[in-house]
Amino acid sequence: MSATTEDDDQALVVDVFARACPSRSLLADVTGRWGTLAVLALADGTARFGALRRRVDGVSEKMLSQTLQALERDGLVAREVVTSIPPHVEYTLTPLGQRIAERLRALVEVLEDSVPEVLAARAGHEGRAGAAVPARGRVGA
Repeated sequence: MSATTEDDDQALVVDVFARACPSRSLLADVTGRWGTLAVLALADGTARFGALRRRVDGVSEKMLSQTLQALERDGLVAREVVTSIPPHVEYTLTPLGQRIAERLRALVEVLEDSVPEVLAARAGHEGRAGAAVPARGRVGA
Protein backbone atom coordinates (compact mmCIF):
# COMPACT_ATOMS: atom_id res chain seq x y z
CA MET A 1 0.00 0.00 0.00
CA SER A 2 1.33 3.48 -0.87
CA ALA A 3 0.50 6.88 0.49
CA THR A 4 1.96 10.31 -0.15
CA THR A 5 2.35 13.23 2.18
CA GLU A 6 1.52 16.80 1.17
CA ASP A 7 4.91 18.01 2.42
CA ASP A 8 6.91 15.54 0.41
CA ASP A 9 6.67 14.52 -3.24
CA GLN A 10 8.23 11.14 -2.52
CA ALA A 11 5.89 8.22 -2.02
CA LEU A 12 5.77 6.75 1.48
CA VAL A 13 5.62 3.00 1.19
CA VAL A 14 3.58 1.53 4.02
CA ASP A 15 4.38 -2.12 4.74
CA VAL A 16 3.70 -3.68 8.13
CA PHE A 17 6.36 -6.31 7.42
CA ALA A 18 9.08 -3.65 7.12
CA ARG A 19 10.92 -3.19 10.41
CA ALA A 20 10.93 0.63 10.33
CA CYS A 21 7.38 1.12 9.05
CA PRO A 22 5.19 3.15 11.45
CA SER A 23 2.32 0.77 10.76
CA ARG A 24 4.20 -1.93 12.67
CA SER A 25 4.34 0.07 15.91
CA LEU A 26 0.70 1.09 15.42
CA LEU A 27 -0.20 -2.57 15.02
CA ALA A 28 1.63 -3.34 18.26
CA ASP A 29 -0.16 -0.52 20.11
CA VAL A 30 -3.61 -1.55 18.86
CA THR A 31 -3.27 -5.30 19.08
CA GLY A 32 -1.45 -5.49 22.39
CA ARG A 33 -3.65 -7.03 25.06
CA TRP A 34 -4.52 -3.74 26.74
CA GLY A 35 -4.70 -1.66 23.54
CA THR A 36 -7.37 -3.84 21.99
CA LEU A 37 -9.42 -3.91 25.17
CA ALA A 38 -9.12 -0.15 25.72
CA VAL A 39 -10.21 0.61 22.15
CA LEU A 40 -13.15 -1.78 22.45
CA ALA A 41 -14.16 -0.31 25.81
CA LEU A 42 -14.10 3.20 24.34
CA ALA A 43 -16.17 2.04 21.36
CA ASP A 44 -19.10 2.08 23.80
CA GLY A 45 -18.59 5.85 24.30
CA THR A 46 -16.62 8.41 26.26
CA ALA A 47 -15.28 7.15 29.58
CA ARG A 48 -13.30 8.36 32.54
CA PHE A 49 -10.08 6.62 33.55
CA GLY A 50 -11.63 4.83 36.53
CA ALA A 51 -14.53 3.53 34.45
CA LEU A 52 -12.10 2.22 31.83
CA ARG A 53 -10.03 0.52 34.49
CA ARG A 54 -13.12 -1.22 35.88
CA ARG A 55 -14.27 -2.21 32.38
CA VAL A 56 -10.88 -3.67 31.37
CA ASP A 57 -10.63 -6.23 34.13
CA GLY A 58 -7.08 -7.02 35.21
CA VAL A 59 -5.27 -3.98 33.81
CA SER A 60 -3.11 -2.04 36.25
CA GLU A 61 -3.39 1.73 36.52
CA LYS A 62 0.13 2.08 35.12
CA MET A 63 -0.51 -0.16 32.09
CA LEU A 64 -3.81 1.50 31.28
CA SER A 65 -2.19 4.93 31.51
CA GLN A 66 0.66 3.88 29.21
CA THR A 67 -1.77 2.26 26.79
CA LEU A 68 -3.99 5.34 26.61
CA GLN A 69 -0.95 7.57 26.06
CA ALA A 70 0.20 5.39 23.15
CA LEU A 71 -3.29 5.34 21.62
CA GLU A 72 -3.53 9.12 22.03
CA ARG A 73 -0.11 9.56 20.40
CA ASP A 74 -1.26 7.39 17.48
CA GLY A 75 -4.41 9.48 17.02
CA LEU A 76 -6.92 6.83 18.07
CA VAL A 77 -7.93 8.34 21.41
CA ALA A 78 -8.68 11.91 22.42
CA ARG A 79 -8.05 12.96 26.02
CA GLU A 80 -10.02 15.85 27.48
CA VAL A 81 -9.50 17.44 30.87
CA VAL A 82 -12.90 18.51 32.19
CA THR A 83 -12.61 21.51 34.47
CA SER A 84 -15.36 20.73 36.90
CA ILE A 85 -15.27 20.25 40.64
CA PRO A 86 -13.51 17.94 41.01
CA PRO A 87 -11.71 18.06 37.66
CA HIS A 88 -11.47 14.82 35.74
CA VAL A 89 -10.22 13.38 32.47
CA GLU A 90 -12.38 11.80 29.79
CA TYR A 91 -11.25 9.59 26.93
CA THR A 92 -13.03 9.10 23.63
CA LEU A 93 -12.22 7.48 20.33
CA THR A 94 -11.33 9.67 17.38
CA PRO A 95 -12.85 8.87 13.97
CA LEU A 96 -9.74 6.78 13.24
CA GLY A 97 -10.15 4.97 16.55
CA GLN A 98 -13.79 4.29 15.72
CA ARG A 99 -12.87 2.76 12.35
CA ILE A 100 -10.32 0.52 14.01
CA ALA A 101 -12.75 -0.41 16.81
CA GLU A 102 -15.32 -1.60 14.25
CA ARG A 103 -12.84 -4.06 12.81
CA LEU A 104 -11.61 -5.16 16.23
CA ARG A 105 -15.21 -5.77 17.32
CA ALA A 106 -15.76 -7.99 14.25
CA LEU A 107 -12.61 -9.96 15.14
CA VAL A 108 -13.71 -10.34 18.76
CA GLU A 109 -17.13 -11.60 17.63
CA VAL A 110 -15.44 -14.31 15.53
CA LEU A 111 -13.17 -15.20 18.45
CA GLU A 112 -16.03 -15.38 20.97
CA ASP A 113 -18.15 -17.46 18.57
CA SER A 114 -15.19 -19.83 18.15
CA VAL A 115 -14.63 -20.54 21.86
CA PRO A 116 -16.27 -24.01 21.81
CA GLU A 117 -14.04 -25.07 18.89
CA VAL A 118 -10.95 -23.63 20.57
CA LEU A 119 -11.68 -25.38 23.86
CA ALA A 120 -12.18 -28.68 22.04
CA ALA A 121 -8.91 -28.19 20.13
CA ARG A 122 -7.04 -27.38 23.35
CA ALA A 123 -8.44 -30.43 25.10
CA GLY A 124 -7.41 -32.60 22.16
CA HIS A 125 -3.95 -31.09 22.10
CA GLU A 126 -3.44 -31.62 25.83
CA GLY A 127 -4.47 -35.26 25.43
CA ARG A 128 -2.02 -35.81 22.58
CA ALA A 129 0.78 -33.89 24.32
CA GLY A 130 0.42 -35.97 27.50
CA ALA A 131 0.50 -39.24 25.53
CA ALA A 132 3.52 -38.23 23.46
CA VAL A 133 6.08 -38.04 26.26
CA PRO A 134 9.36 -39.27 24.76
CA ALA A 135 10.89 -42.36 26.33
CA ARG A 136 14.24 -41.89 28.02
CA GLY A 137 16.95 -44.28 27.12
CA ARG A 138 19.76 -44.91 24.78
CA VAL A 139 19.61 -43.45 21.31
CA GLY A 140 19.28 -46.12 18.67
CA ALA A 141 18.60 -48.92 21.16
